[in-house]
Amino acid sequence: MNKAQTDLFESEEQAGRPVPLAEKLRPQSLEELLGQQKLIAPDSLLYGMIESGDYHSFILWGPPGTGKTTIARIIEQRSHLPFIHFSAVLSSINDVKAVMKNADYQHRHQNQRSILFIDEIHRFNKSQQDAFLPYVESGAVILIGATTENPSFEVIPALLSRCHVFVLEMLSEEDLQNILSRGSIELGLKPNEEVCGWLAQISGGDARRALNLLELLAPYLRENPQPEMKKLAKFLARKTMFYDKNREEHYNLISALHKSLRGSDPQAGLYWLARMLEAGEDPLYLVRRLIRFASEDIGLADPQALALAISVKDSIHFLGMPEANTALAQLVVYLATAPKSNSVYAAYKAAAEDARKTSHYGVPLHIRNAPTQLMQDLDYGKNYQYDHDHENHYHYQNYFPEQMKEKTYYKPGSFGFEREIEKRIEWWLKLRKQQGD
Repeated sequence: MNKAQTDLFESEEQAGRPVPLAEKLRPQSLEELLGQQKLIAPDSLLYGMIESGDYHSFILWGPPGTGKTTIARIIEQRSHLPFIHFSAVLSSINDVKAVMKNADYQHRHQNQRSILFIDEIHRFNKSQQDAFLPYVESGAVILIGATTENPSFEVIPALLSRCHVFVLEMLSEEDLQNILSRGSIELGLKPNEEVCGWLAQISGGDARRALNLLELLAPYLRENPQPEMKKLAKFLARKTMFYDKNREEHYNLISALHKSLRGSDPQAGLYWLARMLEAGEDPLYLVRRLIRFASEDIGLADPQALALAISVKDSIHFLGMPEANTALAQLVVYLATAPKSNSVYAAYKAAAEDARKTSHYGVPLHIRNAPTQLMQDLDYGKNYQYDHDHENHYHYQNYFPEQMKEKTYYKPGSFGFEREIEKRIEWWLKLRKQQGD
């Protein structure tokens, strides 16, 4: 059998192999599991499944080191059903198919279901995930998937619809400090509140990461039980930023930046900008999103917003990073404090909807171009009024297709430069009425 399929609860210590600190301290019961109080509360669905042994397929979704595999191990300990563990990193889909066929046989001939735990289920592509579906549907397999990625994007809809999704949260610093104190004792160290607090802060809610760092620092801490934090950080010689440029956290942070600017909060905007830049985000991606923001959420309330955004894009090309970080910061502050309007955004959406419905309507003859004699003979451009030949350089004409009524898409907002635009529009409408429209 593939190594990835071995008993999930096999003891490394019993096998005589050294065990990482995080594995030694892995909770053996729900009562020992920290940080997921809501998920495993006595009145919760997951708690009820584990207590009753009546399992249904589900997916555990959460950041690394929050207890997904631990919950699977607890289920393996308590369940009387065959329990099969796969790692999507180490197993091939053929391995999974072979095991599922055996589970199907047991279900058909022995009326016994099997629990299939697939760690990092998102690593199987969507066509491979199709292989699980018949066995989940028949009831031969109770699927438990674990993933750090958003199941909405990484699990096929047919499979996702048959699974409940349990969301695990990052552990709080308080929970991590408790875990690190236990880890210190396990390593023969006296718990140091300052060290445990610092490690909890830089571990990003990941218990495994926190314990791995503590284990790494253990030899130094034995010689320096009261270390200076600066020296400890230097000893680690690492920069820790928790950010995924291509997946869930990427979109969470850009959403936080966008909404902070829309909410006119320059302080929060600077924070989320720094979170992304310091983690290595492409500054051109950021400025593209800020250019979009300038037109979508500010628009003509402050036309300079778009101009500044374009100039910051040029600054990034010219200066490069990290020198261009202040240009991006300047833009973020400007956008956050600019008057807001989505009038242009809303106007375009409405116009686009009409355009899709009326794309077969022709352009009125009087505003068609007539570069040839044939076009002129067909009345292209006939009766067109050249506005500059008229008083106020304006003459009313219908510019919409003849089959539809004239519409008002753009309605100026009441802030910033749009107040001036509203005056201009009112002036044109006044001239139009004077001409008898």
